[in-house]
Amino acid sequence: MTKLFNDPKTFMEDALVGFLDANARYAVGVPGGVVRASETPQGKVAVVVGGGSGHYPAFCGVVGPGFADGAVVGNIFTSPSTDDAYHVGKAAAQGGGLLFSTGNYAGDVMNFNLAQERLEAEGIRTRNVYVTDDVASASVQEKHKRRGIAGDFVVFKVAGAAAEAGLDLDEVERLAIKANEATRTMGVGLEGCTMPGADDKLFHVPAGKMGVGLGIHGEPGIAEEDLPPASELATLLLDRVLAEEPADSIKRVGAILNGLGATKYEELFVVWKTVSGLLKEKGYTVVDPEVGELVTSLDMAGVSLTLVYLDDELETYWTAPADTPAYKKGAAVAVGGPRRAALSEEDLKVEIAPGSAASARAGMLAVTALEAMAQAIRDAEDDLARMDAIAGDGDHGRGMVKGVTFAVEAAKSASDQGAGAAGVLAAAGDAWASKAGGTSGVLWGAALRSLGARLGDEAEQISATDVAAAVQAGADRIQELGKAQLGDKTMLDALLPFADALRQGVEGGKSLTEAWRAASQVATTKAGETAGLRPKVGRARPLAERSLGTPDPGATSLAMCTRVVVDVLAAAGKE
Repeated sequence: MTKLFNDPKTFMEDALVGFLDANARYAVGVPGGVVRASETPQGKVAVVVGGGSGHYPAFCGVVGPGFADGAVVGNIFTSPSTDDAYHVGKAAAQGGGLLFSTGNYAGDVMNFNLAQERLEAEGIRTRNVYVTDDVASASVQEKHKRRGIAGDFVVFKVAGAAAEAGLDLDEVERLAIKANEATRTMGVGLEGCTMPGADDKLFHVPAGKMGVGLGIHGEPGIAEEDLPPASELATLLLDRVLAEEPADSIKRVGAILNGLGATKYEELFVVWKTVSGLLKEKGYTVVDPEVGELVTSLDMAGVSLTLVYLDDELETYWTAPADTPAYKKGAAVAVGGPRRAALSEEDLKVEIAPGSAASARAGMLAVTALEAMAQAIRDAEDDLARMDAIAGDGDHGRGMVKGVTFAVEAAKSASDQGAGAAGVLAAAGDAWASKAGGTSGVLWGAALRSLGARLGDEAEQISATDVAAAVQAGADRIQELGKAQLGDKTMLDALLPFADALRQGVEGGKSLTEAWRAASQVATTKAGETAGLRPKVGRARPLAERSLGTPDPGATSLAMCTRVVVDVLAAAGKE
């Protein structure tokens, strides 16, 4: 049980402050995460890793000489935002280019890709490598859909060591990709983890069973099997990762037997005894094995086995020295470079431009709508979390609450400064994406920003047709970023029918309130119908069968938000 916290809503922030204080020799804080305490040497490739919190030592625990130059830190089990990745990447880069690397999750991919676009536009050469080591999450034919779990550590280590050795960006990227292609992981879960402040674990494994093919975000395994003795478990894990041995293998492997947070080191050593013996029997040489907690999942009980199939080149960087808060190997690595100064949110504030009278009124109405949405989401937080935990990690409720709460604050501030609809909604969207992170964070943030951009700041009047077109612009942006379609069991299954119904209602002569009310009913119906769908994208995809019978949490929360806006429009006289 995760029992020690002050306020569950600030658990990640509180932990990060403590981490930075305890490890001031290694890291300093910047908006969105941490970077090395010493400046990246001019011309060196900066390797920045990242993802949601709850996985320590990943990700900030591996920032230091020989490893990562920075880590982007998201909320618990939630992707960092685009702003987070952008700020950490910009702080770390010093002329040699930047390599981002994280696990292959929809939210991470969207946010890090958007950060890459922003950095490239500013002249910072940036590459992204997403880790796909989890053999249980997709077939060999669809390896590009696999998740990144404990194999993250291998790819980060190789990339960090290559950058430390002075290789250029093309070579660091090539080696990171090569390490990913050579890495396989299989894991099992023995008991679920507990989000800070939660009354129960995200999932339970029946007594005497194990969840086979676990994720590292509190997801249950893709199947349940009887829990065998440690020796048989070791055989199961090893057989799965050896089944995909590359054709050019030279029988030399690096290995990680990883504990998920609540499995004791002594238990891991018992499992490793069998793994090591079997590898030797099969003719493999094990190079610098790691047994312990490297990529955890809060207090989750479980174990995973990672093998990286080495050649001379990969072995050089797998065995290279490193000195970080949580991981040390070989002789100390020279630190070099002057000490950095920490940055704060205040350092990054931007001016708000005023809008026209009509647009400013629309901005104030948007604030009221966001306030109503925030209250509805807070009331439904626990239900959304339970819904998400069926086939995901249970963070949707908390992520939505956090995102909309900060969105309201940012929107109010912009409106108080006279901003128009575009300024208010851009501020709200950026705050939502930045503070909530994850897939829903980046999608809601991008949608609000696109919606506002369509309305603009200078309009002399804003019609119902303008609003319908703005909603469609937001929906289009979500579809562009998420690459999902109707029927994939995402928020689009509610949003696209809503946008279409709103447009039809307005074109048919209905008032904005009437058209919105009818469209909201369509969204609610369509959200409920997602219970019969299997997810085809996102974190729930590997557990598609479990998801049957439960509506999509993203579609559900979207429909909920559309419903409460009806009363806001009616009260404003948008008849």
